[in-house]
Amino acid sequence: MYNSRISGLGFYVPENVVTNDDLSKVMDTNDEWIQERTGIKERRHVIKGTDTTTSMGVKAAQKAIERAGIDKNDIDFIIFATLSPDYYFPGPGVLVQRDLDLKTVGALDIRNQCSGFVYGISVADQYIKSGMYKNILVVGSELHSHGLDMTTRGRGVSVIFGDGAGAAILTREEDTSKGILSTHLHSEGQHAEELSLIAPGMGKRWVNDIIKDNDPEDTSYFPYMNGQFVFKNAVVRFSEVIMEGLQTNNLGPQDIDLLIPHQANLRISQFIQKKFGLSDDQVFNNIMNYGNTTAASIPIALTEAWELGKVKEGDLVVLAAFGSGFTWGSAIIRW
Repeated sequence: MYNSRISGLGFYVPENVVTNDDLSKVMDTNDEWIQERTGIKERRHVIKGTDTTTSMGVKAAQKAIERAGIDKNDIDFIIFATLSPDYYFPGPGVLVQRDLDLKTVGALDIRNQCSGFVYGISVADQYIKSGMYKNILVVGSELHSHGLDMTTRGRGVSVIFGDGAGAAILTREEDTSKGILSTHLHSEGQHAEELSLIAPGMGKRWVNDIIKDNDPEDTSYFPYMNGQFVFKNAVVRFSEVIMEGLQTNNLGPQDIDLLIPHQANLRISQFIQKKFGLSDDQVFNNIMNYGNTTAASIPIALTEAWELGKVKEGDLVVLAAFGSGFTWGSAIIRW
């Protein structure tokens, strides 16, 4: 039995910065309102005709591969987490294989939204623990901006989300005291519609229905979020899944060197920080600069924290996410 460790990290965000003041020019909102509710100051949006979900993932992956010190053809498997694929099908995993010019390795797409990267890490960890693969590329990438309702009608959701990608290389580790110690995954589908994008989908409204009705008031193809309900569930599930991971490894909150929560809302992160009695140095947040990048948020934050020297050998790093589905999860890592 092996462990898996993160041997390389990379992230990419578009150059186009969109501030809260920029948004106030296209919808009825303002900087104070957005910061008070979310902590977000700015985010990145892709300019149409430039990046895609896949291309951002490729750029993040290239950095991760270089930092892992491996050849790209050492990658045995690809896992790509996103809710915003380039195409309805095929998924972006195979597009990464093509664009990185990799050998014909397997490619798996994960649709677990905000928890997608944690789910991806868990799947990769199991493959490596079993001995099936040695080096796995895990990507989280999102292009939200092209699908948001950028009007006053959609401001409750649209001010939150940004575009970007993060990637990690998971590598076989024979020292089982290092690397990913455990992962913990959960779901509660009874609340699926509280944070969702209903159309186009085969269940209720497919493309031909939308085109036929041509209804400018049809919001089914824009994201919907019951913000207060999601917030209340998030703070409970975050706490539960972090404690589950710590207790599994006979650890407590005092053992955490760095907690990297999914960057959903700064107020959620602050609530969890206070509940666990963690200092500012023990929690890393960057939502103020990038917004909520869903499956990309944890790998972007983890990479940035590592680049800033906040992740050191021997540190206990905890990743935790909650989001649409509802799905949530955690990963306990000894760096």
